[in-house]
Amino acid sequence: MREQRQELARLCRVAVDRPRWQIGIAVVVSVWSLAWVVGQAFGGPSPLEVLPLRWAGLPTGWLDAVRGWFDGRTGFLAVAGGLLWAMTSARRQASALFGWLAVMAAAEDAGYVAVRWALLTFAVFLAVMGLVSIAGRRAFVVDRIAVIPKDVARAGATAVALSAVVPLVAPGLLLARLVGPYVTRPPRRRAGTPIVRAPSAERPPSADTAGEVLKPVPAQRASR
Repeated sequence: MREQRQELARLCRVAVDRPRWQIGIAVVVSVWSLAWVVGQAFGGPSPLEVLPLRWAGLPTGWLDAVRGWFDGRTGFLAVAGGLLWAMTSARRQASALFGWLAVMAAAEDAGYVAVRWALLTFAVFLAVMGLVSIAGRRAFVVDRIAVIPKDVARAGATAVALSAVVPLVAPGLLLARLVGPYVTRPPRRRAGTPIVRAPSAERPPSADTAGEVLKPVPAQRASR
């Protein structure tokens, strides 16, 4: 359980470990996708309908034209979105953002079922990779590339987590900014700096104890 919490915390840190330009895009996609997902409980609006254009008093004639063009043309993008989610990794997180944009474009044609198609594509891809990895479960990666079940499972779990967390990036950053000044953090230790512990008074210092600094003992004069 502790390892799972540590892995979840690591993935949360990885999700915001991006260049500044990518953080800005992630916030926009996060707000947009979260509003669309939450809006399914209040009438099921399309991704373009959740944009606050009418609320801001902006013209919306072009919005109807765009929706009419998407109708019957973008449903296949749900499959592309699932594959983009599948290729997401800690170093390639932009694919998760483009995956959500592809799924929302598909939803303008097929509705919220586009998410199910994307998830089904993702699941089928992982199943295929899992079957392929069975042949390499005993492979030794020395001078050739191999597909190993353990690595496939780890990569799949990372892709699922980093893709699913996209709608939560914006509220997560907002929450971190809000509670940041009230959180006490432990001091940071520089890399390569040894941890020095004072010798305990209950036991004599030992030279085999790692991390402890022993004081030299002054030499005693021999009695004449």
